[in-house]
Amino acid sequence: MIAVKTITIKTKKEIEIMKEGGKILAQIMDELKKEVKPGISTKELNRVAKTLIFKYKAELAFEGHEGYPSALCVSVNDVIVHGVPSDYKLKEGDVISLDLGIKYKGFFSDMAITLGIGRVLPEASRLIRVAKKALKTGLKKARPGKTFGDISNAIQKYVENQGFNVVKELCGHGIGKELHEEPEILNFGEKGTGPEIKEGMVFCLEPMITAGNWQIKKSKDGFGWETKDGSLAAHFEETIAIVEGEAKPLTIII
Repeated sequence: MIAVKTITIKTKKEIEIMKEGGKILAQIMDELKKEVKPGISTKELNRVAKTLIFKYKAELAFEGHEGYPSALCVSVNDVIVHGVPSDYKLKEGDVISLDLGIKYKGFFSDMAITLGIGRVLPEASRLIRVAKKALKTGLKKARPGKTFGDISNAIQKYVENQGFNVVKELCGHGIGKELHEEPEILNFGEKGTGPEIKEGMVFCLEPMITAGNWQIKKSKDGFGWETKDGSLAAHFEETIAIVEGEAKPLTIII
């Protein structure tokens, strides 16, 4: 018999706690992104992220999770997600994704942004804009009565119409007392498929898109995923709650 995977429904009180945690995470990310400039190492960005998490009296979400060694995921250029901070120093023209999570009062929140370092190529700038709008496009479909396939289809259709590709082997996810909960939320799919979206669900939408082929490979650090063809990637993520018939972002991308 195949086990039925359960999507947890959060209470109003739990969502209020997650809203508080999401606000803290968004503030941390806003402060962190101000440190992103040519010459800073990705390892230093991780140090800043940890300092900010402790400053706001939150707990680390990523460090130690499935062996991941850092508080912050830093993915540069062709690395899509889960890049491990290193001695690499950012330079003009790089594209960098910052993915950060915290645990606050027993609940997780998770978000990601992509930035261009200084002056970037026009195509890189457009890739970032499309990834960000893909998140907003998916968000519009996050309503009770819709399905997660509706979200997936909207993201895929928008991205591909812009001439880019969605990563098909990685996905968004539910979130709450665990960092990764049901359901898995793909960035491609068919309308009307997958679980129905219901009041009280909390999940992370995270379009991951590439300028080239959608195929990926494991990075040498053993944690990151990068484009197989070496093309640029971009990634945005927000934690979202379904409240009073609407999708309410808990981690507002400032």
